[in-house]
Amino acid sequence: MKRILAALALLAASACATNPPLPDLAQTPASKAPRFDDAIAAFEAADKTAMPPRCATLFVGASSIRFWRSLKEDFPDRTVINRGFGGSTVWEVDHYFDRVVAPYNPKEIVFYAGENDLWVDKRSPDEIYADFVQFMRLKEKALGSTPVYFISAKPSKQRFEQLGQQAAFNAKIKSLADARNDLAFIDIVSAMLKPDGKPKDIFVADDLHMTPDGYALWTPIVDAALDAGQEAKAPGC
Repeated sequence: MKRILAALALLAASACATNPPLPDLAQTPASKAPRFDDAIAAFEAADKTAMPPRCATLFVGASSIRFWRSLKEDFPDRTVINRGFGGSTVWEVDHYFDRVVAPYNPKEIVFYAGENDLWVDKRSPDEIYADFVQFMRLKEKALGSTPVYFISAKPSKQRFEQLGQQAAFNAKIKSLADARNDLAFIDIVSAMLKPDGKPKDIFVADDLHMTPDGYALWTPIVDAALDAGQEAKAPGC
């Protein structure tokens, strides 16, 4: 067993070694406490009843993940875990990382968060980018070369005025993904816009959260990215 663990650690280190060091960025402290202790505790209670299997595809992040209720049907060839919670932010996913990401030892991580950071917390693209770099740092420490698939911040009717800030944030993540073999950037923006550049009619009454038609747009794009895979692989999967 010790030899197996040592081999896995060596494999993870080798895959990570091909990546440049993550940027050393100072994080801006949050102006409030993390808000989702109850939601995370509910996940932990469910896990005690039936722990999801190792090496699944973990979807984590904000309400666009939480409300993806057709996840299992949309990805029938994958074992999926939904750990979207509340209207979470990148820094809150970081805060709960040891409870909502690390325990599952996933094969791959699909990540969606960032737009709440812009709209609710009024954090800048640079600040949110630093928070996501911290997520990658936590991932690298706990899960080695496990690949991450980042879904771009989405254009919604309610928050259309932040499209420019979203674009700046998305560009930073894409640039990081271009330099790393454990991160892929999934662009869903163009698929959600009409020819005139306005959001398609794929939102519920709040003009923020998506209808099933919205998820029907996302599914083949995300599925194709997962099928394409990444050079980096999760240790032991």
